[in-house]
Amino acid sequence: MAEPTDGARTVLLTVDDDPGVSRAVARDLRRRYGASYRVVRAESGPSALEALRELKLRGDSVAVLLADYRMPVMNGVEFLERAMDVFPGARRVLLTAYADTGAAIDAINVVDLDHYLLKPWDPPEEKLYPVVDDLLAAWRAGDHRPVPFIKVVGHRWSARSSEVREFLARNQVPYRWYSVEDPEGRRLLAAAGQDGLRLPLVITPDGRVLVEPEAPELAARVGLATTPTADFYDLVVIGGGPAGLGSAVYGASEGLRTVLVERSATGGQAGQSSRIENYLGFPDGVSGAQLTDRARRQATRFGAEILTAREVTGLEVNGAARIVRFADGSAIGAHSVILATGVQYRRLTADGCAGLTGCGVFYGSALTEAPSCQGHDVFVVGGANSAGQAAMYLSRFAKSVTLLVRGADLAASMSHYLVQQITEAPNVAVRARTEVEAAHGSDRLERLTLRRVDTGEADQVEAQWMFVFIGAAPLTGWLDGTVRRDGRGFILAGPDLTVDGQLPADWELERPPYHLETSVPGVFVAGDARAESAKRVASAVGEGAMAVMLVHRYLEQS
Repeated sequence: MAEPTDGARTVLLTVDDDPGVSRAVARDLRRRYGASYRVVRAESGPSALEALRELKLRGDSVAVLLADYRMPVMNGVEFLERAMDVFPGARRVLLTAYADTGAAIDAINVVDLDHYLLKPWDPPEEKLYPVVDDLLAAWRAGDHRPVPFIKVVGHRWSARSSEVREFLARNQVPYRWYSVEDPEGRRLLAAAGQDGLRLPLVITPDGRVLVEPEAPELAARVGLATTPTADFYDLVVIGGGPAGLGSAVYGASEGLRTVLVERSATGGQAGQSSRIENYLGFPDGVSGAQLTDRARRQATRFGAEILTAREVTGLEVNGAARIVRFADGSAIGAHSVILATGVQYRRLTADGCAGLTGCGVFYGSALTEAPSCQGHDVFVVGGANSAGQAAMYLSRFAKSVTLLVRGADLAASMSHYLVQQITEAPNVAVRARTEVEAAHGSDRLERLTLRRVDTGEADQVEAQWMFVFIGAAPLTGWLDGTVRRDGRGFILAGPDLTVDGQLPADWELERPPYHLETSVPGVFVAGDARAESAKRVASAVGEGAMAVMLVHRYLEQS
């Protein structure tokens, strides 16, 4: 048997909901292939998909996927179909009982199945190994060498190191993390000629060393587009959440020269969600990262440009042109603009939180941190869907998860399906009418002071992790003096611009503003940044599509 291209990191993954079968398959695979390949096993389709995504981010290769057909929640065919999005080159095998051979044959067309195996597969020397040998030979014959990966060396409790890891993960850039306290991390520092006083250190696949890189430099060095290819566009979309990606997909697919500008990573708050379960067309749920990746690829396939790590600081009107200015002083022009800047989580004002941000205190789900919560007690602050989704995801790793909510219960602010999941989760608890009074720790979070909002009674709890999801602040400060907003900073549009039947005094056109049009003609808003928006992924995507339709109407009449 020939050696794999990268045996130390090439994976054979098996998934079966029966623990005994799962262990037996993994045992037989390790017996023959363990010296050259890493065998990973999972006991459900969702957990196997999560393992595949983690392998992808680390730059690992997966050669063979072996899935049992009869599994609850997600059967083997459904798993293999979704696994194709993550590792399309992996060879796919379905493990079936004799009664399910019809389903296995059908799966050959559905997921391009490479082989199906009947239970039992004993003796493996006759029924299992020859099949896997052939599949590995076919896999090696293709070009499935591991994608060159980025190395990140940093301190475990460093806010900047956490930001770099999150930036790379959310932008789907494969990387490997090395703690400065580990031997390999110290070896990389020495090879780079660094003493470790300035971290994180990023080493690109071509060997270039970046010390404490800012987002624009990091984006440019890892292959993300940061510079527009033109000076003028039909449509500039500002913000890469669901509304912005929806606008980019529909704008580019309908022939508009479209550029999307994102200051951090596409996906917005939704992109950080571990599981979105009420989005139309995904009955088994979909992770924010997976939905974002598909939408991003779809937009670029239609010809939209996507610029990452570009901060927009101004919007100007120059005749029929709308000028978008960047933080570095450069600018691009367009016939029309869609504002899809979204919102960000409000910061906790409790004592000690600011200094511990990134060192145990995180805003949003910070999915890169979840595996490090293994066996620890975790606190999640907030009572809306984002907090509930994060709590359920973190419960897979943490010893316990405690939701801290100011209200009397979750029913008023969280979807019913999530409330049910939290109620049934054995290691998730809810502390109602509770707020964080202070966070304590020197270099990292160590304790929290929690206070009852009704009685004022306070107590301290040991804590290493706190994830915060409180309220939403719109990212619209840069529009001050240009586009009308409400008292909280959300953008007014369409009918909301009319007061007592009167249009704004500075509205220049005879017609009233279109439904999603702001106080500046040709500038539209979609998604969470709009005043009184629904704050749901589906509505944001819908508004993005509707805004493009109104852009066409505006351009036809201009």
